[in-house]
Amino acid sequence: MARQKRSAAGAAGAGNDKRRRILHAAMAIFQEHGFAAATTIEIATRARVSKRELYASVGNKQKMLAACITDRAERLQASAEMPVPRDRDTLADLLASFGAQLLREVSAPTVVAVFRLAIAEAARAPEVAQALDSIGRETSRTALRQLMTRARKCGLLDGRAAELAEQFGALLWRDLMLGLLLGVTERPSDRELAARARDAAAAFLRLHPKPNDDGAASRRR
Repeated sequence: MARQKRSAAGAAGAGNDKRRRILHAAMAIFQEHGFAAATTIEIATRARVSKRELYASVGNKQKMLAACITDRAERLQASAEMPVPRDRDTLADLLASFGAQLLREVSAPTVVAVFRLAIAEAARAPEVAQALDSIGRETSRTALRQLMTRARKCGLLDGRAAELAEQFGALLWRDLMLGLLLGVTERPSDRELAARARDAAAAFLRLHPKPNDDGAASRRR
């Protein structure tokens, strides 16, 4: 029994390694030649697998691209253990923490390369942009909406969760992604990204005071 378990674990590890090689090769070739011009033969050759292994492990080009994007998107899932923002200080910390994570993941060179690929292939291969939007960007939008919904339920914010999430995202990114895509801005350090996220959280909460605070302020006037 123990020998069978070790054998199964070894097979799973080999399969995971093969899949990683395929996705790494696919992403590299997509960047070099474009999604439409990339071939499964070239990807299989670079990944050191047969075409049969390539299709068995991942699938066709569209599935390879989706897997590359999904791998990054999974890092942006809102944790089920994320604390409920019971007060504004906790909400500020949660926004800053999530914002820093979002900035780190999306500003990574491999992710910026996917955005560039989607733009370059928009006419010939619109499925690249569609996959990026539905798998990648929607993950972060959903996570932010969930956080905003929790904050609203706790009476810390007022407004539609989707609009609140969009506003925070705009404050968080400003023109950073455009600069990265154009290659005119260097990727900030982790410390700079964390500071940017804290500033965005503070600015967002200034724009959206606690609902009861407005009433209290009116009564004081």
